[in-house]
Amino acid sequence: MALLDDDRLFPTDPAVRSLARELYQAVRDLPIISPHGHTDPRWFAENAAFSDPASLFVTPDHYVFRMLHSQGIALEALGVPRVDGGETERDSRRIWRLFAENYHLFRATPSRMWVNHALQTVFGVTERLSAGSADAIYDRIDAQLRTEAFRPRALFERFNIEAISTTESAIDDLKWHRMIRESGWAGKVVTAYRPDAVVDPEFAGFAENVARMGEMAGEDATTWAGYLAAHRNRRAFFKSFGATSSDHGHATARTEDLPQDVAARLFDTALQGRCTADEADAVRGHMLTEMARMSLDDGLVLQIHPGSARNHSAGILARFGRDKGYDIPTRTDYVAALAPLLNAVGERAELTIIVFTLDETSYSRELAPLAGVYPALRLGPPWWFHDSFEGMTRFREMATETAGFYNTVGFNDDTRAFCSIPARHDVARRVDCAFLATLVATGRLDRDEAPEVAHDFSYRLAKQAYRL
Repeated sequence: MALLDDDRLFPTDPAVRSLARELYQAVRDLPIISPHGHTDPRWFAENAAFSDPASLFVTPDHYVFRMLHSQGIALEALGVPRVDGGETERDSRRIWRLFAENYHLFRATPSRMWVNHALQTVFGVTERLSAGSADAIYDRIDAQLRTEAFRPRALFERFNIEAISTTESAIDDLKWHRMIRESGWAGKVVTAYRPDAVVDPEFAGFAENVARMGEMAGEDATTWAGYLAAHRNRRAFFKSFGATSSDHGHATARTEDLPQDVAARLFDTALQGRCTADEADAVRGHMLTEMARMSLDDGLVLQIHPGSARNHSAGILARFGRDKGYDIPTRTDYVAALAPLLNAVGERAELTIIVFTLDETSYSRELAPLAGVYPALRLGPPWWFHDSFEGMTRFREMATETAGFYNTVGFNDDTRAFCSIPARHDVARRVDCAFLATLVATGRLDRDEAPEVAHDFSYRLAKQAYRL
């Protein structure tokens, strides 16, 4: 029995379903543009075999282990590494069995659909994962991972990925990207400039990180002028490895456009570790405007990912570090928060600013109206907790009436889980085709226009917006 229904996520009305299916068939095999994500460039540099099923599906995927942990399963039991190097489960089969025994926890979640998609389309598994099937499925996947056809580059090509962007810190040496380039492999793997560690005064080791950036850039980054020059240098370095975007994960959407002398004084205060929380937020906000101005010079697309209360559990942060499933959405204000940035550069059509949200209440009230008028602003697709059938549908319904189709940027998967990339894009294409079929059926879109829009959603908008 197949794990996947061929008509999953399509409308139940037979006529609308038929049109959605027709639209989907035309876009299902388009190349994947993955313009923002967190896959490890080392995979493609070394092209080493993935070690085992658990390290591919469970241990690196916070969507998976946060659900298991919510039911009382210790992260150590899932093989998640500890900051202090302490003991965690190392037996991959035991981790996999624990995952399989609790697979029912994922019923009706996006993770269930993504995992099922990977199991069936990548590894040929047709039996539902459970305690009873765990070992047989483990052995099947493990055997395939040992073959050349399942190494990272082979899977990249099999997944029909045209381009993928990883995300690296501003103080990363990009050695894996250098290795990819020097290998002669034709796969397009580019980086993205993520400067959080050197623009956020509340980031651990901020002053040391700034000093390190200065050393790497050959600038005195302890001065305001040298600091900005160091950013320009590092952005150029990232561009030399294919970067087309910068990415900013801030706690709020606040932007500022401060006088340079005020910004310089705030920066000095930050380096000395004396910022208040409000001053730290002001530094982050002003740097978004500085980054936008740099983008006018070097062409990098500016991505803003605000509104997550990161590392909510102090205990988990101390034991396991960042990005362990404890990042929680918060209410986010965009109208006032983005005003300084948009007043400074929002009318510049040659600039692209892509804003994401974890606060869905802002779509129709704030984000769609802003993107529907400022030439520089585009709406990112549903992100993180809303990367789902319901989240994508709500986004289209709430944003389209004011921002239209062409102030959005298609889809990006934003994932660390390599084998989920085709699954996530497949879900997005199905949802968008279902949405378009409904528009046609209700007289809001002409039938002959729908295939072009489906193609734009699936491929062209992302390729154009991210300059890939």
